[in-house]
Amino acid sequence: MANLINLEQVSKSFGIKPLLDSVSLGVQEGERIGVVGLNGGGKTTMLEVLSGLETPDSGRVSRVGGLRMAVVTQRGVLPAGSTVADVVLAPLGMAEHEWAGDARIRSILAGIGIDSVGLDRGVEGLSGGERRRVALAAALVQDLDLLVLDEPTNHLDVEGVQWLAEHLVGRRSALVVVTHDRWFLDTLANRTWEVVGGKVESYEGGYNDWIFARAERSRQADASEERRRNLARKELAWLRRGAPARTSKPKYRIEAAEALIADVPPPRDNVALATFAQRRLGKVVIELEDTRLATPDGRELVHDLTWRLAPGERIGLVGVNGSGKTTLLRTLAGELEPASGKRIQGQTVKIGWLRQELDDLPVKMLVLDAVKDVAERIMLGDKEVSAGQLAERLGFTPARQRTPVGDLSGGERRRLQLTRVLMSEPNVLLLDEPTNDLDIDTLQQLEDILDGWAGTMVVISHDRYLIERLCDSTWALFGDGKLTNLPGGIEEYLRRREAVAALASPGPASVPAPRAGGTGGQAVVRDGAADRAARKELSRLERQVAKLDEREATLHTALAEAATDQQKLQQLDAELRAVVAEKETAEERWMELAAELE
Repeated sequence: MANLINLEQVSKSFGIKPLLDSVSLGVQEGERIGVVGLNGGGKTTMLEVLSGLETPDSGRVSRVGGLRMAVVTQRGVLPAGSTVADVVLAPLGMAEHEWAGDARIRSILAGIGIDSVGLDRGVEGLSGGERRRVALAAALVQDLDLLVLDEPTNHLDVEGVQWLAEHLVGRRSALVVVTHDRWFLDTLANRTWEVVGGKVESYEGGYNDWIFARAERSRQADASEERRRNLARKELAWLRRGAPARTSKPKYRIEAAEALIADVPPPRDNVALATFAQRRLGKVVIELEDTRLATPDGRELVHDLTWRLAPGERIGLVGVNGSGKTTLLRTLAGELEPASGKRIQGQTVKIGWLRQELDDLPVKMLVLDAVKDVAERIMLGDKEVSAGQLAERLGFTPARQRTPVGDLSGGERRRLQLTRVLMSEPNVLLLDEPTNDLDIDTLQQLEDILDGWAGTMVVISHDRYLIERLCDSTWALFGDGKLTNLPGGIEEYLRRREAVAALASPGPASVPAPRAGGTGGQAVVRDGAADRAARKELSRLERQVAKLDEREATLHTALAEAATDQQKLQQLDAELRAVVAEKETAEERWMELAAELE
């Protein structure tokens, strides 16, 4: 394989902090490299030196002649006075009928969501997320040797992240990408770079292999690394006990990993936590009855919603942007009144709400004082933790705890916001995109804390790894006015979205290709009676699935209430399994019919 870029003994510092210290590495043709590390550890600096946006203080950067490369940073700078079409399509030098007739370009515009942004819009009127998507699309439509991307999954929903991963895997070009999305990293990368302590450590494979290597390295570390070793072991245990891991390690090393985690307990004991949550919360947590949710301009998001959160439930909430996820969370929090219906809250409920905005922080306080302002000490599980200890677990060193809140970066403010929410000792947690701006180490710490947290939790996130790790059930807003339970989790959500998109769209992409001259192929004529019968069965199946959804939710509530009655738990569990199996059969038939009607 040809070598595209080489760094030889490269160093780069800002102030007195060396972010890169005599780093030597290279990018080979066809490599897909994921870059991980702590926030502020030098990932973006390394990317900018690699791509030529920053000049190293010392060392040498060499690139192969004629290298075709595109760089998409987090800055989102677009040419003033341009339209989306000017940024994305004009550099291709193609007439409209040419790019519109190119299936690859059409699929990129649809997949990255440019069709929803609008090609004729001026870039000045775009939101931050839209600007990022436009810059990403401008890179993806080009035929390149190397793509350099900094956090490309920010501002993408679950579908967008999956589409991007599949697209990048299918490209011939090499890739270097900074990401904190662990599913994306594991799906995409065949090599992982960890930027740590001014050095860049290289590992074969994606997230799973990197975690294995860290666990193996931690096993040999001294006592000061004890906590990090335990976190790595617990994370590795989660990976090995879940779906078959994507790992390139030979069998004898996998067996060594199995031995390493043999004495690691499961991440959490659901029955014990549910029992404890029942004692903390009682039977009523938060209930919505016959509610209707709408936007301020009157657009209906959800209608006739009855939803009862049970003690100890862990719910992942997914849906396309604009479907009403945050509105639903605000309604659960009591900040927003439903357009109709009522909200009921249990007397012992104490809500901890992590919002996307960072406007609730006391910017004039020191970090430690801002945490102590909520509480001095709390109980996490069966252990008492001080404000400083919790802050340190979420990435604030003792020295950093003396920093004014106003001097923190966006990622650090997000961590402080999380720390303050947890210090309030809530028994109901509402988390709106908790992974935003958090590095992988902090995410592991957060998951470790929440593994033993007893209470009800609702999480909105595009990070499917987090949803699958922390949540016991997944619910979705599909934009049809309903809240739908998904026993199959994120995979089922993506299948359903794909089926809905296939029914809604007559063609493979949302950007129409120009009509060619002459006669084309003949249209397929569908039997009208068969078509009507299929649509009738489709409607029947939708009603059946809705009823089974309600029954499943009722059984989940009953399971939580019967947490201490072993015999009743077994009976309810058997009934729940039967309901889930019946629903899966109905959903599979629905998918078959949807495909036939495409």
